[in-house]
Amino acid sequence: MSNSVSPIHVRTARWSDLDTVVEFNALMARETEDKELDPVTVRAGVAAVLQNRSLGFYLIAEVDGHVAGQLLITSEWSDWRDGFFWWIQSVYVVPDYRRRGVYRALDSHVRGEALKRGDVRGVRLYVEHNNHTAQMVYRNLGMSQSSYDMYEVEFDG
Repeated sequence: MSNSVSPIHVRTARWSDLDTVVEFNALMARETEDKELDPVTVRAGVAAVLQNRSLGFYLIAEVDGHVAGQLLITSEWSDWRDGFFWWIQSVYVVPDYRRRGVYRALDSHVRGEALKRGDVRGVRLYVEHNNHTAQMVYRNLGMSQSSYDMYEVEFDG
């Protein structure tokens, strides 16, 4: 693959992207957390988002007609801010397209859409403590580390 820069087109995912999003989610989990996801569960989860916009929406980045990356946006209501925070999740960029502006294009699209809506107060994401490459990308795009730590309890399901 050439390093020449081709235009990056960002669009909302369609039903026809289901298999790609499922595959990218599995690849991302394996790469960033060394975790194997259950494909049946992931497929059902992605399908739910594609069928119900209130759960969130996926964005797809294409280069020369090839899917080069994705992310998922979910919303969190903030009573303190009387608006939404958008959470970026399920980020994956195909290795051959990394360091070519794919994530930057996705991020720019997210920010533009959030500002157009008028009720989005900010964009957040979480990143693995050891994923220093991703942390550098986010800092370079003007994001700052939050003062919050995340705690969780997981339930089987």
